[in-house]
Amino acid sequence: MYMKKDEKQNIALYRKYRPQNFSEVIGQDHIVHTIKGAIEAGKVSHAYLLCGPRGTGKTTIARIIAKALGTNDNDIYEMDGASNRKIEDARNIRENINTLPFDSKYKVYILDEVHMLTKEAWNALLKTIEEPPEYVVFILATTEFEKIPETIVSRCQTFTFKKPNENILCEVVKDVAKKEGYSMEDGGAELIALLGDGSFRDTLSTLDKVISFSKDKKITRDEIATVTGSPKITLVEDFLQAIANTDSQKGYEVINLAVAENVDMKVYFKMILSHLRYALMLRYAPKMKSEIGENLSEHDLNFLLSLIENKPKTISSNSLSILLESYQTLRYAFIPQIPLEMALIKILEW
Repeated sequence: MYMKKDEKQNIALYRKYRPQNFSEVIGQDHIVHTIKGAIEAGKVSHAYLLCGPRGTGKTTIARIIAKALGTNDNDIYEMDGASNRKIEDARNIRENINTLPFDSKYKVYILDEVHMLTKEAWNALLKTIEEPPEYVVFILATTEFEKIPETIVSRCQTFTFKKPNENILCEVVKDVAKKEGYSMEDGGAELIALLGDGSFRDTLSTLDKVISFSKDKKITRDEIATVTGSPKITLVEDFLQAIANTDSQKGYEVINLAVAENVDMKVYFKMILSHLRYALMLRYAPKMKSEIGENLSEHDLNFLLSLIENKPKTISSNSLSILLESYQTLRYAFIPQIPLEMALIKILEW
């Protein structure tokens, strides 16, 4: 289904720039090559199971598969497992598949979030998914593969989606921003990619919010911080400097300032981890400087180079390990800053 020009201007970016064919899909080459090659060879499965984190392209790939099979909109049926999870819904599918396609070779049923289906619904669909009419193709999508009955898994071709890395998301941000007529301040695309947390949808949704807030055609890091609640880069730099100088007083002050500014502690943690990782790479693999520089602003790169200049013992793999371990406990902390405070103490006591 294609949108008119004025409709495209008002639609969410993640929908506006959703890939329309296999060649436009990014970051899932292992899936694209397999499915595309099989379809071109005439080897069409009667059931596909697409698994992976949210926002990684499962529904997009499902629609592309339907399109690659030559299926028109009238013969594509999309259902959400969360709102169509009962046995009655499964029975409706079982009854409807017996009618021939309207004007396509295949009828394609895209069932999203299928882990939400009840046990009774799965039992009602089991035989149908195992032996559907030759003109029916099922495409099931889920974020929770472990909840899918083994009897269903064994009857499907299963594909596992990977989270796109920050480099891929960064390039997507830059590309979409450029197409929308916006330029990005150095480090802006990297910050939005970090906030996207491995999700194309979340990344473009964040960019969408930032564009709506921007007063001109240049997106700054301060604008991104204001819209998303992410910390200013100085908070990250000051914390890392406190670690490098073994200055616990300064470390606590920076954390308290972050709390006072109401920053998202999870995002703050991730930015610290990301910068420390790059610092270690610059220290122990200096030949990668130019490659690392492609993912950082000039300001960030210069800061990290100055941070490691005197080879402080606390800018180390041990510190990164402690921070990673503390990050994992963030979800259980009733006071959000406690994991970072504990990490600071452990690093400086080591």
